[in-house]
Amino acid sequence: WGAAVRVLMLVRTWSVVAGQVRYSVPEEAKVGTVVGRLSQELGLEAGDAEARRVRVVWQGRRAGVEVSGASGALVVSSRLDREELCGKSAPCSLRLELLQERPLRVLHVELEVTDINDNAPLFPAARKNISMAESSLPGSRFPLEGASDADIGSNAQLSYTLSPSEHFRLDLEKSDEGNIVPDLVLTKPLDRETVPVHRLVLAASDEGRPSLTGTMELLITVLDANDNAPQFNQTVYKVKLTEDAAVGTLLARVNATDPDLGSNSEVTYTVTNFFPPSARDVISLNPNTGEIRLGGALDFEEVSVFDFRIEARDKGTPPLSGHCKVLLEVLDVNDNAPEVWVTSLSVPVSEDASVGTVVALLSVSDRDSGANGRVQCSVWPTSPFGLETRFLGSYSLVLREALDRERVSEYEVEVRAEDGGKPPLRASRGVRVPVCDVNDNAPAFSQAVYTVLARENEAAGAELARVWARDPDEAGNGRVSYSLWEGVSGASVSGGGWRPASSYVSFEVRAVDAGEPPLVGNATVQLFVVDENDNAPVLLPPAGGGPGLDPFAGGVVGGSVEAASDAGSETLWAWAAWGAPAGQVVAKIRAVDADSGYNAWLRYEVLEPRGKGPFRVGLYSGEVSTARALEEADGPRQRLVIVVRDHGEPSRSATATLSVSLLEGGEKALAVGGSSSLSGLVLPAEGGAAAGSASASTNVWLVVGICAVSSVFVLALVLYGASRWAPRSAVLSGPAPATLVCASEVGSWSYSQRQSRSLCVADGAGKSDLMVFSPNLPPPPSVPAAKDTSQAEPAALLGT
Repeated sequence: WGAAVRVLMLVRTWSVVAGQVRYSVPEEAKVGTVVGRLSQELGLEAGDAEARRVRVVWQGRRAGVEVSGASGALVVSSRLDREELCGKSAPCSLRLELLQERPLRVLHVELEVTDINDNAPLFPAARKNISMAESSLPGSRFPLEGASDADIGSNAQLSYTLSPSEHFRLDLEKSDEGNIVPDLVLTKPLDRETVPVHRLVLAASDEGRPSLTGTMELLITVLDANDNAPQFNQTVYKVKLTEDAAVGTLLARVNATDPDLGSNSEVTYTVTNFFPPSARDVISLNPNTGEIRLGGALDFEEVSVFDFRIEARDKGTPPLSGHCKVLLEVLDVNDNAPEVWVTSLSVPVSEDASVGTVVALLSVSDRDSGANGRVQCSVWPTSPFGLETRFLGSYSLVLREALDRERVSEYEVEVRAEDGGKPPLRASRGVRVPVCDVNDNAPAFSQAVYTVLARENEAAGAELARVWARDPDEAGNGRVSYSLWEGVSGASVSGGGWRPASSYVSFEVRAVDAGEPPLVGNATVQLFVVDENDNAPVLLPPAGGGPGLDPFAGGVVGGSVEAASDAGSETLWAWAAWGAPAGQVVAKIRAVDADSGYNAWLRYEVLEPRGKGPFRVGLYSGEVSTARALEEADGPRQRLVIVVRDHGEPSRSATATLSVSLLEGGEKALAVGGSSSLSGLVLPAEGGAAAGSASASTNVWLVVGICAVSSVFVLALVLYGASRWAPRSAVLSGPAPATLVCASEVGSWSYSQRQSRSLCVADGAGKSDLMVFSPNLPPPPSVPAAKDTSQAEPAALLGT
């Protein structure tokens, strides 16, 4: 019959109201019993439940039902005991949540566990002893302790029967709470001498299908004498007490009186017929005074009403008793804080997540009732997250503002719950929400333009400068790689060929992160090359063809060229006439230094002869002039060694040997007779007596002069052709406007000539060099001035 009843009771009912699904299942249903199909509510097919990770959540506890991964149905997973889940509450409804994680979705389910008749009525004791005076009159009533049934509804509706007896019958009385209380009624006078003890069986049956029965044996002892039972001053005592009342609090004082005399009127009190049975732990009765005090802690959430009876028994022989009922109503206080559970958490959250994204699902409850159980939730901090609710006790933690991982990489969110009690109780639950990165920040250099100083002649691979770009993104999004980039063409610098100097001193560094898509940052590097004194002064050829020497009118004659006797030294020739006054310029030494600034500032000194010679050289002009009037005692020839030094540290130098021939005025005129620069030279007269001798000498020197001039002319043609067709592997230079530079040892300012040079190498490749400084010199006749390259276009590589 049990199987048949289960089959009849396994009726599933469901309904959808405002997105909530309701199912019904009987208690004690077998494991695997289908509670409901989820195909319509969640759109699940067979096998989808496991793939979508559908599960059941019930306030952090086991619900007794689960979603079958194979069929997608809601099935019973463990024993369901309605009495254990809900006690006497009716109906027994469990608020569950069906959580689908892929995609995130929640379905609220109300599962009603229906009662079956699985509990038989139970009496407080298997036997009850009753003493009755034989003087008891027919119609006397003796209250009996009724049975209790843990079931509800019709399964807990009890009926009582009494075994057949000619002296007793059973009278049923319905209490205010709807419970049936059995009373034993005497129908016939007792005769202790005939039957001293009556044994009866009291049976209680419920109205379940099938009906279950419990029994209690009544052992009735017939006593003699005392014929008046104690009587209470009221039949029902009603008491209300808050659940936080202290142990020992006085509930009530009952009073029963007995009209008998002596010991038959002395009354003692006892408590009987507890409902629920747990009342034994919270009730304390003084048997002599009738004071009822609180003997244990109350809990409104466990039991809200206690129902028990008090018996007043006299000390007669036999003793007689009277009864009253006490109803204790427990009043709720706000003694339960709200509870918050995180039922689902979807982290980390991308920093580009849209507003309204659900981060977590939470469940909130409070065991208190009324306003004490009404919960309001909030989130702290108030941004960038907020709470949304659609169903009672269910909240969604959603994104209210845009996230920025670089500003805040992780949030510690606190969900706070507060009930409506006075004072309110609070609870909170922390939720850690990390933010994952997206590539939303381009690399940024600390400077838009970097100025770098580098010494010339740095070895290849030497570090010139170090630039750094910061990308606040993380992992690959913040991993930066660097390259040189031409802003015009948009391609990396490579290849060879002619390039202007500016392309080597100004370029762009490009920083690219490894995100998808990659982001780019740029910075410009301006490189200034600091000159080193790595070039010694070089003697320049004179305008007339001889190296390093210029002829001057008024007694100065340009001479022929000899090869240098050693590296860095040139032998130069010049002529001077005896009697030339002091300060007469004999020659001018011309030199240049490829360095710039202080390293290119030249000075000239006479190295030999030391002491006071007939010649001196201008410190910065290089002009060789007479220091005093020349005399025949100075000899026919003077040899000067002139050193040219720069102002570098350490300084570099070059030397030139100047051979000055001292001639008489007539000889000098013959030597330079073909020179246009001496066309105005007039030799001094020695008197009429010497005219013939001077004329003969003049003829000789005229021939010598013509030959010398012809030789110089031929040599000049040869040198000009050699310089014209020689390979261009040397440095060509030309002057440019004067520029202000710091060029003195004491830090004062002076002017020097700025030269922009075009450097040519053997393979034909060239570049525009930086500015260098040299003395103010006239341009060589065969070398045109180099073009100014100050406006050359910048490139992305620097040549050192």
